[in-house]
Amino acid sequence: MRLPWIQRPTARNLIAALLFLAPTHAVFANQVRVEVEGDFDELQENAEILLGEVEGRTADGLRRYASSAVAQVKEAVRALGYYNPVVRWQVYEQEEEPAELRLTVSPGEPVRIRSRRVDVRGPGARDPSLVSGLPERPRAGEVLHHGEYDALRRAIQNRAGRSGYFDGQYLERQLAVDPEALAADIQLEYETGERYRLGEVTFLDGHGFDETLLRQFVTIEPGEPFHADKVARLNQDLSNSGYFSGVDVDVSPTKAEDRVIPVDIGLTPRPPRSVSAGVGFSTDVGPRFRGNWREHYINAKGYKRGADTELSELRQSISGWYELPLDPPMTDSIRLGTGYQREHIEDVESERLTLGQQWNHQLDSGWMQVLSMRWEGERYRIGNEERGTSSLLLPGVSYSKLRANSPLDPSQGFRLQLDVTGAHRALLSDADILHINFLAKGLYTLADNHRFLARFNFGGVATNSFSDVPPSLRFFAGGDQSVRGYGYETLSPEDSDGVAIGGRYLIVGSAEYQYEFARNWRLAAFVDEGNAVNNVFDPLATGVGMGIRWVSPVGPLRLDVAKGLNDELDGGWRIHFSMGPEL
Repeated sequence: MRLPWIQRPTARNLIAALLFLAPTHAVFANQVRVEVEGDFDELQENAEILLGEVEGRTADGLRRYASSAVAQVKEAVRALGYYNPVVRWQVYEQEEEPAELRLTVSPGEPVRIRSRRVDVRGPGARDPSLVSGLPERPRAGEVLHHGEYDALRRAIQNRAGRSGYFDGQYLERQLAVDPEALAADIQLEYETGERYRLGEVTFLDGHGFDETLLRQFVTIEPGEPFHADKVARLNQDLSNSGYFSGVDVDVSPTKAEDRVIPVDIGLTPRPPRSVSAGVGFSTDVGPRFRGNWREHYINAKGYKRGADTELSELRQSISGWYELPLDPPMTDSIRLGTGYQREHIEDVESERLTLGQQWNHQLDSGWMQVLSMRWEGERYRIGNEERGTSSLLLPGVSYSKLRANSPLDPSQGFRLQLDVTGAHRALLSDADILHINFLAKGLYTLADNHRFLARFNFGGVATNSFSDVPPSLRFFAGGDQSVRGYGYETLSPEDSDGVAIGGRYLIVGSAEYQYEFARNWRLAAFVDEGNAVNNVFDPLATGVGMGIRWVSPVGPLRLDVAKGLNDELDGGWRIHFSMGPEL
């Protein structure tokens, strides 16, 4: 009986295994054609890569090349488990056309996995970060795939390194193939060795920041088991702080003593100030200019300040803020701010001055909590008759949670946000107001190309005198981010003159389907329904439409054509353009 052949995959095996074969149709690689007999869909790219470019050869040159081409094709087929192929070749000479080498491949019966033994031994044998969720393939009974075998072998080794088992090694690593029996046996035995631990964190000199501030970024405890994710999190938190242009976290195992790795961090401060400006456009507010000035750190304690401005036909604003980092500075801070905003939308015109503070704090559950206290002074006009001023002291609380697998263009995730503010005449205010706004968004992608989005927004204002509520705290609907097919903030209760005066409640829902027909390009179909009303049972407006999405380098751009189905609410055909993340 013939002994099994011990196969150790080469780099070329691996490349071949990760590529694909083609069905019975022909594949041209210049002067070489490969035809595969049978129903196979994994040889096309293998043949193209392994055969390379073949051109400018004579018929005799192709005959000399044939044996090499046959060997390459056999290697491509073997990498996918077909160890007994029959490859026939023939050179065809054509008038006024280059000669052509044709390879006909009969793959034969495949080699299947007869047994699979994967053992992880040593101190890491029960470590979930190492042994949980290892690749299930290749499985016993399946066709041998060298790429899957190599992926399994590398997964164990890579996980060991990520989890701190730097002394780990294979005691046994073999793929035994018996081509005559059409069987293969996988045997992998890995000894993890002792797990390394993280040592003291040291910030190297030269950064200019208070050591107390930097220590607040550190979530690593000396002596805890090493894991690459913990180090990456520390690196990311420092990079996202806005203080540094370069972060170098050195955790080299070669520096370990008694398997304890010192954590040395080098920091390069960014320039302290920056100024930026940009222009944009949306159908809600038209052309828009934005500018901001930032001082990323004022002192060694990491205090920050900045100013922002926005100019458009409908809205002009300017604001400034001053921020103090808290512990932990990645999520917690106190921000003092002031601003002025002027708006003129349809029949509503207002000027608003704000002054206040907010405390940002992330809860252990992952929710972001914002406690705020602000004063708002507003002067406004609604239509030609209603004019007024208001002075409100507004304590507030906000809870929000964002879960997304990408900040720019997520494929799945959700956003939840609840904002509650209020004012009382007994506390330096002109009106009694309780204002609530709830927003929920969800995104799910099916089979890579099918995306489903849902949005729901509900708001309400409770007051004993609605006429004392300024426009900024009333509700309006319609526009790019609300109910498409209607003008921006045109949906609301009206007075006797037909002027939109804002409603007590906001109810908006949306469902959208997107299909990605090309990379970064999607078609969309949607239906929106909602309104700003004084009674939650009042009729809602409906808009439907289609659009196109382009995921640009600066974020998704959306162009929609929508039809408002309620003519009595000024529904009609409208074009909507907007940009920004889906969540």
